Amino acid sequence: MIIRNVQIFGENRTFTQGDIIVHNGKFAEDSLQNEKVTDGQGWYAIPGLIDIHFHGCAGYDFCDGNEEALEKISAYEASVGVTSICPASMTIEETKLYQAMKNAGEYTYRGGAKLQGIHMEGPFISEKKKGAQAAENIRTCDLELYQRLQAASGGQIRIVDVAPETEVAMPFIAAVKNKVVISLAHTTADYDTAMEAFASGARHVTHLFNAMPPFHHRDPGVIGAAADTKECRVELICDGIHVHPAMVRAAFSLFGPDRIILISDSMRATGLTDGQYTLGGQDVHVQGKLATLNDGTIAGSVTNLMCCVQTAVKKMGIPLADAVACATINPAKEIGIYDHCGSITPGKDADLVLLDENLQVRAIYIDGILQKDILI
Repeated sequence: MIIRNVQIFGENRTFTQGDIIVHNGKFAEDSLQNEKVTDGQGWYAIPGLIDIHFHGCAGYDFCDGNEEALEKISAYEASVGVTSICPASMTIEETKLYQAMKNAGEYTYRGGAKLQGIHMEGPFISEKKKGAQAAENIRTCDLELYQRLQAASGGQIRIVDVAPETEVAMPFIAAVKNKVVISLAHTTADYDTAMEAFASGARHVTHLFNAMPPFHHRDPGVIGAAADTKECRVELICDGIHVHPAMVRAAFSLFGPDRIILISDSMRATGLTDGQYTLGGQDVHVQGKLATLNDGTIAGSVTNLMCCVQTAVKKMGIPLADAVACATINPAKEIGIYDHCGSITPGKDADLVLLDENLQVRAIYIDGILQKDILI
């Protein structure tokens, strides 16, 4: 297959006019005889998006812990151009958390977005910054529990969230730093504590600005420590609710587009109508783009990652190339899948999205196969 006349987003993070060749589900360099040719009409060609922090969509949640949930989540994400997923768990009862991990470990891929890992958000967090996490299930870092959950998942846990100020957090970070990405999250940590955590092996921050102390000129906290730690990448929710556009632009100035990962943090109401839903066993009210607990706490988002990319560009002033890199190249590198995913490079999986001049999705390919039911 050849897709001609497209603006191809390359590994150099720029767009170049050209053609895309796909053979046997992989991007290729050379065409064959009698190739099927499609006119890309000058549209943008970007890698399939990669969401490394979201909880659910289309009425389902990763923590439902059953095959149907993963299938429905995968189908919805693929339908909006998110072709690889690393869903997040919640701070839930240990038996339910184990079941969610075991379910992912036993999951058989049948199409849709590819399950590329798991983001373990909780239970090793601070109660003071729990956000929408259930306080009764919070616990201190537990190496044995992590190992048991990792085994149940078939080794798919890629990111583990930790509040570094909590008891035994630093030894835990040091013990697992070479096995998984450690992220600072739901934390009250000050600058010095966060810097100690980064020195111990942490290198990621979950949903920057949210569930952590603010960036203060005399107390820079986790945000300042992350900025000073050049190998650290940070997540950013660009749904227009979690972070003000000015702060999004400030984050890009502070960290640069190489260190930011766009995420959706979406929950099960994503793709559905307003109403009552749940997240981590807690009731959530959804109205428009806002999802809240009964006490008004923001409870994840109801915006998918493609919409976050579009919002970042159209409403927040982020250059398209930077936004695309932050939703493809950067997350792929962070969870260790960039060798086969995350860029339009010969030999990699042909996961591809075509966007028109208004950034609307016009075609989605997974392993080189057009997802006909979602062609707009």
